[in-house]
Amino acid sequence: MSTPASTPAPALTRPDGSALRVLVVDDEQMLTDLLSMALRMEGWEVRTASSGFEALQAAREFEPDGLVLDIMMPDLDGMAVLQRLRQSGDDVPVLFLTAKDAVSDRIAGLTAGGDDYVTKPFSLEEVVARLRGLMRRAGTAFSSGAEPILRVGDLSLNEDSHEVERGGEQIELTATEFELLRYLMRNPRRVLSKAQILDRVWNYDFGGRSSVVELYVSYLRKKIDAGREPLLHTVRGVGYMIKAPQ
Repeated sequence: MSTPASTPAPALTRPDGSALRVLVVDDEQMLTDLLSMALRMEGWEVRTASSGFEALQAAREFEPDGLVLDIMMPDLDGMAVLQRLRQSGDDVPVLFLTAKDAVSDRIAGLTAGGDDYVTKPFSLEEVVARLRGLMRRAGTAFSSGAEPILRVGDLSLNEDSHEVERGGEQIELTATEFELLRYLMRNPRRVLSKAQILDRVWNYDFGGRSSVVELYVSYLRKKIDAGREPLLHTVRGVGYMIKAPQ
């Protein structure tokens, strides 16, 4: 009996088939470089800006489909940038980056017209996923696939609704477990090292503590593989992979 094939994440483009454009605004050069790399891996065009005024000029010239915007900047902060964009009639979806985690700061960002936010430090996978969702909902992104669903064997993961099922049974995952499973399922039958997993699933300055990867893989195994034919595999001395049973 054949098993369902692994399905990659559906590519997102503009309605005319051209590459989506994302503007990344942050005054930390290392962070903009990392975000740019992750977003370009999605096939998107990326431009960066390191200040609020530079961001406004880039938004006029680049006409992005999505905006990643740091709140704290030295000249014009993210709130002021967003206010000026909205006043000019620009309704580009905005994902705020913030080092603040207070409820009042989250509310202020969303009330100002932002669409979503992530708190530093964050995983690159999370930023990509949030942007995919924002641009799909805004109608600026078109999916080449019918649904944003990843499949490996009888396991499915919906990138938009965050629903995970195996054999028709719904599986509840924490946010981190979901991001880890998403990364593995985007790379079926590929061995991923602990360093690669740390870089893509956990925050960019996590400190290389690889034991956390082992811990979360064990969490996933208990939820995904318990009592079933295993999908998650350890390749000793190399890393982890997910593959459908033969």
